Parts: sequence; C-alpha cells; structure tokens
Amino acid sequence: MEAERWQRIREIFSTVCEADARQRAVLLADLCAGDDALRHDVESLLTVGPHTHDLLETPGAGLLGTLLAGSDGESMTGQALGPYRLVRLIASGGMGSIYQAERDDAQYQKTVAIKLIRRGMADERSVRRFLNERQTLATLDHPYIARLLDGGLTRDGLPFLVMEFVEGEPIDRYCDRRRLSTVERLRLFLNVCSAVQYAHQNLIVHRDLKPGNIFVTPHGDPRLLDFGIAKVLEPGESAEPAPLTGTHQPLLTPEYASPEQIRGEAITVASDVYSLGVVLYELLSGHRPYRVKSRTVYEIERAVLESEPERPSTIVGRVVQLPRTGNGADQTITPQSVSATREGEPARLRRRLRGDLDAIVLTALHKDPRQRYVSIEQFAADICNHLEGLPVKARYSSRMQRLLKYAWRNRY
Repeated sequence: MEAERWQRIREIFSTVCEADARQRAVLLADLCAGDDALRHDVESLLTVGPHTHDLLETPGAGLLGTLLAGSDGESMTGQALGPYRLVRLIASGGMGSIYQAERDDAQYQKTVAIKLIRRGMADERSVRRFLNERQTLATLDHPYIARLLDGGLTRDGLPFLVMEFVEGEPIDRYCDRRRLSTVERLRLFLNVCSAVQYAHQNLIVHRDLKPGNIFVTPHGDPRLLDFGIAKVLEPGESAEPAPLTGTHQPLLTPEYASPEQIRGEAITVASDVYSLGVVLYELLSGHRPYRVKSRTVYEIERAVLESEPERPSTIVGRVVQLPRTGNGADQTITPQSVSATREGEPARLRRRLRGDLDAIVLTALHKDPRQRYVSIEQFAADICNHLEGLPVKARYSSRMQRLLKYAWRNRY
C-alpha cells in the first residue's frame, strides 16, 4: 500500500474513531468523498478493536494489510457464490458490502453486482431487512431502477442478492463533470422522478434518496439503487417510523432526510418528495439547502428541523465556506465555481433559477409534508410546466403572468 494512502487512512481513522455511531456515518461520507475502497479500509479498522489506534502508530503498510485482512469484507474477494465469483469490492457500508462479480460456470459471460450482509452485522433485524429489500426489488420492473437478477444463500446461510451491474457515477458528479445546463439537469431529474413515482405506484417508499443512490450511466440513463430501508405500504397506510439500529441510530442520511424522518414519525411518499427536493436543490445550485458550521449529525438535524433554506437563486450568489474536513482543508463554494459547471456566468444562473425553479424546489422542501407536492407525479408536472413555459402550481400566477407566458410561447 502506498505511503500516501496509508497516511490518509490514518488521518480519517483518527478523526472518526472517537465519534459516536451516528456521527461516523456523516464523517466517513464526507472525508472519503466517494472513494468506497478507502471508506471500506477505514471501516475495517474501526471493527478491529480498541487498540487499533495504538497499532497504527507502528510504521509500515504490512501492519495495515494484516489488520484489513482480518475484516470480513476483503476476504470475500475471489470466493464463489452460486455460479458467480466475486471479483472486487465496489462499496461497503455499516450493514453490507457490494461486489462486482463475474459468471464463473462457463455457460456464458456476465458481469453483475452482488450485495451481501457483513457477517458481524447478521442479526435477525438485519437479515429481515435484507430479505425485505430483495423482495422489494423483485416486484419492480422499470428502466431506471437497477434490476434484481437472482438471489441465494452463502455457505454461512446468509442471504445475498444478484443485481444488474450499473456502470456510472452519482447524479451530482455526472452533471458537474459534463457541465450540464439547467435544462439538461431538469430533464435528467424527470427520469429519476419517473422511477420514484413507479415505486410509489407499487406502494414502495424508498426513504433514502440521495445522489449516491442515483447513478447515471455513460449513456445518460439514471439508475435508482439501494432499497435497503424501503418500506412496502398497504393501500392507504403511512410508513412506520424509521427503524433503529442497536445503537439507536436511525437508518437514514441526515442531509437528505425529511423533518418527519428525523423526528422518528410515520412517513409517507411526501418524505421521498422532500429528499428529491434536496437532490434537485443541489443539482441546480451546487449548494445544500442548509448552512451548518460543522457536519455533526446533531447540527445537521437541527438545521433541517429549524432552519429555512434560502432560495436557490439567492444561494448561488453567495461565497460559502464549508465546514473543514478531517485533514483541515478549506472548501469554498463561489458563484464562479458553481456557474462554471452550469450556465457559465453567475448572473445568468441566478436569472435561470429565479421564480419558477425557486418556487418548485422550496415547495418540495416544505417542513410540513402536507404543504409539499402530494406526489412525485405532481412534482414532475410542475417541472414539465416550467420547461414548456406554462404556469407552475408552486408559484402564484397572476393574470399578467399568464398573459406574459402566453405571449412568450407565441412570440413567433
């Protein structure tokens, strides 16, 4: 292992090891910045034991390799599960790991993704939740939802699921790397809405919508991932409160969770509307809705519950200093850095977002779920109306505004 990577793992471990379970998830997501292998290495060290911090002071990458080999994640590489062989770890979280795998029975060639529970987390609740995810995916057939292909049991009797292998990247990264315009981002987002609406029509609330669970392929097609904490509703039923882990940590991502999720209340499809509203806020403005001094779970949750987000057209004109990461690096978002990956010029981006898009996003982010869009379908309809130059429900349209829109549509 390279000395630079070894040092980075030590820095991140030192930052998160003293945090409680709830803070660790946020810190790891921030410090590892999408590097799933790096996050897996740090998480592996966190599971070794209380003396890991002292052992890390011993120089040499060999020690680190020994510690990591003792974790349950990396040891699965190369093993066979049914007709598949695990090739490499591509993602790892507190509850499970996802591997790229290849068909290994000489019948035909196929690359898949296999998700399985980490051995140390295989309690009754975790297994039940995993089986629920597998059954949920089995009921879904939509071009923008990653498909379930197969399932089975490991030699240890733990369930696994075989899924479509999605080659791509999170939607926010995809949009920024390709410098997509506001219109292009909205059209891509509408495809995501169609997938979520399809799930809702099948009485499934995702409950963990965020950029990391919305991948976009090189061809520009989104794929909705990870139904691990999804809830299947009976007709007319609200979702149960967010389940808790053994450390009483809600299974949610605070930055994208709705106020009612954070409060542990029963939730409905309105919670997915809120989470998609956060995603759209970021895609359009390059900022998150709430400004916090640190990224502790407590401060994020307090901001979601008590603060009102600024209009996207306002926030894009601000210079925002982000909370420092564990390595002490400064991160600053400026009007120029945001507009460079969108409309090119700050003034143009502000004009593009002002009005309809401000109203659409803030309606989705309303604290009161009864004041949000009643469905993803209604949310998407307002975006379509905006793109077509029609009045949007989220914004009060006077007779003059309607006349102006009519004149604009018929200007030639």
